[in-house]
Amino acid sequence: MGLDQARRAARLLAALRPDAIVSSDLRRTVATAAELAALTGLDVTYDEGLRETYAGDWQGLTHEEIVARYGEQYAAWKRGEPVRRGGGELETEVADRAAPVVERGAEKLPDGGTLVVVSHGGTIRTTIGRLIGLPPGTWEALGGLSNCSWSVLGETVRGWRLLEHNAGSLPEPVLGDDD
Repeated sequence: MGLDQARRAARLLAALRPDAIVSSDLRRTVATAAELAALTGLDVTYDEGLRETYAGDWQGLTHEEIVARYGEQYAAWKRGEPVRRGGGELETEVADRAAPVVERGAEKLPDGGTLVVVSHGGTIRTTIGRLIGLPPGTWEALGGLSNCSWSVLGETVRGWRLLEHNAGSLPEPVLGDDD
């Protein structure tokens, strides 16, 4: 099912004629990026800075196991407190490593170019939050991403702007006087 989702997303994203693809170097994102690369002929640049949040002792546990073993830590994290889940990374640390990968990729694009970033839900959320200037405690408000869905960001004279989130179709142009 995951490969079918990746193939569908690749067909849609290929229509945007991306100029570059950068991906986490973890297995699922490598496979997802490969589907888009096959359609576009682009090489994929892999960067460990785009890996999912390292959750320490929480890694591999079910939701129920985390709540049972780390209930207070989980509750603090859900309240938006900075928590090293299972002794792992803070969300701000994830943004510290991932947002610069996106910025470096965008700097290399031609004017009006498109960069496709293939990463993981938590990493994408924290990176978007950082790029658009939201305070870290509010990043959870962006919500998660469905598998092989995407967000669309654009650069304006005032910085990054979130144009679409958790999309599964091609973006429609937004007409207005605030570009």
